[in-house]
Amino acid sequence: MSRRSYLLSLLACLAGAGLAAYGATRTWSVLETPRPGLSELRTVRTGADVAPWVIGLALVGLAGTGALLATHGWVRRGLGGLLTVAGLGVTAGAIAGRVGLDPGSAGAGATVWPVACAVGGVVIALGGLTAARLGHRWPRMSARYDRSPAPESAAPAPAGLNTKPVDNRAAWDSLDRGDDPTA
Repeated sequence: MSRRSYLLSLLACLAGAGLAAYGATRTWSVLETPRPGLSELRTVRTGADVAPWVIGLALVGLAGTGALLATHGWVRRGLGGLLTVAGLGVTAGAIAGRVGLDPGSAGAGATVWPVACAVGGVVIALGGLTAARLGHRWPRMSARYDRSPAPESAAPAPAGLNTKPVDNRAAWDSLDRGDDPTA
C-alpha cells in the first residue's frame, strides 16, 4: 500500500500542477472596446494576468513533486504540508480571480479554464495531504551513489604499494625530460 500511495501522490501533484499551470495560461476574459471609425480594441486577459500568484503556486507544486522524490522522513511530510497549502492557494486564487471577472466574449474558456485551474489546485492539495500523512513510510531514494565514509578499522596498505599523494607536476616534468612513465 505504501508504494501505491507514493506513486498516486506523485502523479496527483504532477498532474494537478500541470493542469493548474496550463489553465492559468489560457484566456479567461476577452473585452472588446468599440472605437468609432476603427476596429474594436480587444483586451485579452489570462489567468496569470488576473491572479498572477496562481501560476507561481502551480510551479511550486511542480517543484515540490520533484522534491518529494529526493526527500524522506519528516522532511517529506513537511513538504507534503507545503504542497497542501500551495494547492489550496491555487484553488482560492482561481476562484477569487474568476468571481469578479467579466468574461466578455471569451466564450466557454471563461468558465472552463478557471475551473480547470481550481481542480488542479484541489488535486495538488490532495496529493500533498497524502504526502503529509504517509510520506515518512514511503521508500527512499537509493543510496547507491552516496559517498560512504572510510571504515576506521581499515587494513594497512600492502608493503609495495605507494600510499603517498601523487604529484602530477613531477609526472609531467619526467615526461618533459623524456622518461618513459610506463617503464
